[in-house]
Amino acid sequence: MGGRNLDARTQYFYFATVNTPAIVWKLIGKGSQYAWGYLDANGDYLDGSKTYKLNLPKDPPAKKFISIVLYDFQTRSQLQTSQPFPSYNSEKHKGKAAENDDGSIDLYFGPEAPAGKEANWLQTVPGKGWFCLLRLYSPTEPWFDKTWRPGEIELVK
Repeated sequence: MGGRNLDARTQYFYFATVNTPAIVWKLIGKGSQYAWGYLDANGDYLDGSKTYKLNLPKDPPAKKFISIVLYDFQTRSQLQTSQPFPSYNSEKHKGKAAENDDGSIDLYFGPEAPAGKEANWLQTVPGKGWFCLLRLYSPTEPWFDKTWRPGEIELVK
């Protein structure tokens, strides 16, 4: 009946600094879509002292590219690490990030790269919470019908 969830709108505005209806429109092959990750598969907040893994299935549903960027909860800015940009970009990392036999890619997040996984590693900061954004540029139908979905962010023990 025309009501608005003002708490959600306020939180999103703080989080993303802008608020546009287009962010939730289904625009096949145009614009961008975003998914926010701040909990691991067990429902725990992401901890910069721990190591996690995220599987991105093959053939991401984006005409242009996808990216994952790690952010600091307190500042909403990218994590400040020894990596200039703690992020993955499917175009910039093509041929650099190791693919699995099925064409998927496992990304690792943690304070240190797991042995042999350096090309697929994004650095976190011990003792600091973080979140990530998955962005799809010019998203295609498999994103909207959910036939392509990223894996859960799994704690690596």
